[in-house]
Amino acid sequence: MSTVRPWAATIARLLLGVVLVVAGALKLPDPAAAERAVRAYRLLPEGLVGPVAFGLPVLEIAIGLALLAGVFVRTAALAAAALMVVFLVGIVSAWARGLQIDCGCFGGGGVVAAADTAYPAEVARDTALLLVALALARWPASRFALGSPTTPTPSRTEPARVH
Repeated sequence: MSTVRPWAATIARLLLGVVLVVAGALKLPDPAAAERAVRAYRLLPEGLVGPVAFGLPVLEIAIGLALLAGVFVRTAALAAAALMVVFLVGIVSAWARGLQIDCGCFGGGGVVAAADTAYPAEVARDTALLLVALALARWPASRFALGSPTTPTPSRTEPARVH
């Protein structure tokens, strides 16, 4: 297991990193669409819609880049997990309140026809990403990371090995 875990963590790190960078990058070019998407959830006071719509893509990109580079992996994975929880709360809340919106997760967003909502798939996707982020936070050591060891450090109860 000790040889598999760093590779699994690498895959998890790259998967989360790519998803977050792509999601953020697709929102940045169209701030008006990002505002529409945030506003459509009807969760925030109007004064916070703009700052959240602008800040969220920047935060997604920053967390994604940290994961891709392999720096502050545990912190970035916990931040990604927190984002997934926020996204899940928003999506489930919109679904429960009968709102007909596109999540805006990868740009766009806002009010759509009832047939165009995809709540079950969005919840499944974000739940899977949350589980990946939590696993990565628990086991952050991965391959090809700039800022984390490639193998876990021995525990204090494990005897030191002499080579």
